Amino acid sequence: MTHPTILFRDDLQTTFGPLDWLPEPDGTIHRFHVPGDKAGSLNGWYVLYLDGIASGAYGSWKAGACHTWSSRKPADPLEAELIRQRIEQAREQREADQTRRHIATASYAGTIWSKAQPADPEHRYLTCKRIAPHRLRQRDDVLLVPLYADGYLCNLQRIAADGGKRFLSGGRVKGAYSPIGTLEQGQPLYVCEGWATGATIHAETGAAVACAMNAGNLLEVGRQLQRHYPDSVLIVAGDDDRQTEAEGKGNPGREAASKAAAVLGCGLVLPPFPDDAPLELSDFNDLANWRAAQ
Repeated sequence: MTHPTILFRDDLQTTFGPLDWLPEPDGTIHRFHVPGDKAGSLNGWYVLYLDGIASGAYGSWKAGACHTWSSRKPADPLEAELIRQRIEQAREQREADQTRRHIATASYAGTIWSKAQPADPEHRYLTCKRIAPHRLRQRDDVLLVPLYADGYLCNLQRIAADGGKRFLSGGRVKGAYSPIGTLEQGQPLYVCEGWATGATIHAETGAAVACAMNAGNLLEVGRQLQRHYPDSVLIVAGDDDRQTEAEGKGNPGREAASKAAAVLGCGLVLPPFPDDAPLELSDFNDLANWRAAQ
């Protein structure tokens, strides 16, 4: 009979792909590298129990999903309750571990931010995007984009000269945003994806912008903004991923922006691309730079 640890790993592999290690069945949260993720990252987590009915849970910090597993169906209500309690315990452990990681990363972000210099307006990324640095800072040749949540600096997005972007590992992203301009009650407020897009919107409208960093974060950032600035008119400024749509892969930017605006009950704007605009252009910064080059 196959050992439950092997069966649990088999279930992990159906979600994450081949794994060359065996889970530790000690009832505590363990982190692991998810195949295909950035080298050195530990986005995966699991917890496995062998006493009583073998059961466990696992997921990915990055993907956000949580999967449960048991070696067989519960034989009675007591076993079913045991599994339920274990899943709840795993959730509590996972949230506590995530909170510790968020706190540690926020502290590290504050240290880096306090020692960094104001961004050079001639930084290659800024000149390529034709945007002002606003309140960005710089460490060596890397731009630092501050992300705030609940009023505190919680993470940094680092932008290299070639445009490569990375967050600090373990830092909060969900619900966090980078503000451009002054967010004020009663004044129009935009929420968009990338920082360059936000800088372009601010330059063209004069309005404050909250940069959510990715399409999947628009809704959560919008919720936070509505809580903190209930008297402001909120507008979701989405990307329009026309190229992926033309390739039959959907339009994640437009879909996420449309969904966020519908749930929030707020305005929605998308880049007004003319018919002759190249399909690889997807956001307001792309459109502004293309127009400037005509």
